[in-house]
Amino acid sequence: MAGPQIETVAHAPTAERAAETDATNLGKPTTESTEQASSGLPQFQFQHWPGQIAYLVVLFAILYVLMSRVFAPRIRKIFDEREKTIGGAIASAKAVQAEAAAQAQAARQALADARASAQKTAADAKAKAQAEAKARQDELEAELSTRLGAAETSIRAARDAAMSNVSAVASDTALAIVEKLTGAPATGEQVSAALANLQG
Repeated sequence: MAGPQIETVAHAPTAERAAETDATNLGKPTTESTEQASSGLPQFQFQHWPGQIAYLVVLFAILYVLMSRVFAPRIRKIFDEREKTIGGAIASAKAVQAEAAAQAQAARQALADARASAQKTAADAKAKAQAEAKARQDELEAELSTRLGAAETSIRAARDAAMSNVSAVASDTALAIVEKLTGAPATGEQVSAALANLQG
């Protein structure tokens, strides 16, 4: 029992010394870390520049080859296709616009022709209606004139017949009046002479 205790007590100062040594050396940089800190970044050290330059040249050459042989043709092809598509779309739009303008012009011309045709048809129909109306009016006027002439002839004949009847009636009346007044009958010659004197 006494042996291990003595050994532990004997090693205790050694551990304390090691801790003190570490604590003392903690704030002091070692030789290796001091050399690395003084040397700086490798990119800023002159002895590394030729390798870095060669590496950059190789990378630039690889990128240049990739750009000139792979990416640039693809980009150029994309731009060419895009330009071709845009040009085709513009040409198609211009063609459609020209066709629409031609159709609009044709529609306006057709409308003008239809309007002129309608006006001509209306004028022809009006002239025809006026001619037919004038012909009908002339026909009616001729028929009316014919009927008017026939009526005048009939009236004249009726008047002459009435006048002849009036003369006969007047003669008979005169004979009756003379006979009534004188008591003696009068002759037809006397009555006719008397009526002629009255008319004359």
